[in-house]
Amino acid sequence: MPSSTVTVTIGAEPPDRLDKALARFVPEEAHLSRSRLVRLIAEGHVHHGAAPVTDAKARVREGDVFTITVEEAAEVDTVAEDIPLEILFEDADLLVVNKPAGMVVHPAPGSPAGTLVNALLHHFGGDLSGVGGEKRPGIVHRIDKDTSGLLVVAKSDAAHHGLAAQFEAHSAERSYLAVCHGVPDTADPRLRGIRGVSVEPGNTVKITTGLARHRTDRQRQAVTFTGGRHAITRVHLLERFADQAALVECRLETGRTHQIRVHMAHAGHGLIGDPVYGGRRKAIAKVLGPEAAEAVAGFPRQALHAATLGFTHPLTGAPLQFTAPLPRDIEALLAALRGQTAP
Repeated sequence: MPSSTVTVTIGAEPPDRLDKALARFVPEEAHLSRSRLVRLIAEGHVHHGAAPVTDAKARVREGDVFTITVEEAAEVDTVAEDIPLEILFEDADLLVVNKPAGMVVHPAPGSPAGTLVNALLHHFGGDLSGVGGEKRPGIVHRIDKDTSGLLVVAKSDAAHHGLAAQFEAHSAERSYLAVCHGVPDTADPRLRGIRGVSVEPGNTVKITTGLARHRTDRQRQAVTFTGGRHAITRVHLLERFADQAALVECRLETGRTHQIRVHMAHAGHGLIGDPVYGGRRKAIAKVLGPEAAEAVAGFPRQALHAATLGFTHPLTGAPLQFTAPLPRDIEALLAALRGQTAP
């Protein structure tokens, strides 16, 4: 398989381990992420002189010279499938797609087919330079299977590297629309008594916690105040439906697994339809009316939609922003809550 060679000279005051040092001093045009470098080290593709170095934790010194052999992107085993996609933007470097609810992003043992990656491989055909050493689309961020909305996908290592840096630095803009139980109103004194919850101007609730795996259920995330990954969500109230439900905008300052769903539940306003974090709270029919209460009780997924996505194009530097309208199921839920006929 054709390959290329990248030479890295370790500069002043390097980190104390090889993978971190290579990530800092590798030429930017190589577009090698730290995770990719860790794999290359483990596979014996990093040499110090004539000797391969296979320990990512190996010590390095200023002036050390390493050569990295980077093979041409390999074909992947994932099957390309002709699945319709709603593509909002595409150029040679990246693609923005509006993912429907019910579609898994990555193939996994429980869902090896019908995923976004399967669909993208068919869409790209042979026009994919590869990410991470394989001819696959670069998924920079994810949304849950039953969350609808916007995702940006890289088509090359250069685009993936640039996009990942923006998401890591929290400079990418992401906002979600959600329908929750109850009304997260900053005037509610209960909210002010919840640890990690504060209020900001504009009727915005700020939720700041750590997030970590649940102690007993490894498929769930849980709020923590000792350790975990730092997470911040801002919730802006858009529309209330008596005191039973609300339409809110959630803006992510960080992007952790299940972040919005866990934070909303922590604040006492779990998402309607969320089978994991939403709780068993029921809308009161005598307040909303029987049709609205039935729509809330029967909503089949978490009422969450990735509505806005903004970032800087990693190759051209152009600012890009995209919006995706609410899907029909959430529109129908809102119509029922408003006492209207579903669209």
